[in-house]
Amino acid sequence: MSVYFLEAYGMLIRFDFLVGQGDFSAIYKAVRNYPVRRVTPPADAIERMCSSVDLACIWYWKHALCLQRSAAATCLLKRHGVHAQMVIGAQQIPFKAHAWVEVDGRVVNDKPYTPQVYAVLDRC
Repeated sequence: MSVYFLEAYGMLIRFDFLVGQGDFSAIYKAVRNYPVRRVTPPADAIERMCSSVDLACIWYWKHALCLQRSAAATCLLKRHGVHAQMVIGAQQIPFKAHAWVEVDGRVVNDKPYTPQVYAVLDRC
C-alpha cells in the first residue's frame, strides 16, 4: 500500500464530508486554493497518483462522485508538485455535469475525449 493511497483515501473523506454538506463552494475553494508544492515529482507521479485515487475509490465504503474523486486527485497531484486543474463541465441534452482532472491540457483521470463531450464551465 503506497503513501499516495493513504493520502488519496484521506482526501476522499474530506471531500465526501463537503459533498454531504452540499457545500460546493467549499470544495471549489479548497481545490482552487490548494498550493502546488515546489518539488519535482517523479516521472511516473501522475499515473501513480491517479491510480491511487482510483484504488482508494474502490476501497471507499460508498460510491465516490466524480467531483469528490477529481477534487481528491487534483489536490494530491498539487501536493506532490504537479500543476493539476480540476475541470467542471456540463452538457445540455440530456443535462449532465461532470468533473475531471487535467495536467497541461491533458485529461489524466478520465477518458481523453471527455472535454469533447462536456462544455467546460470552469477550471480550478
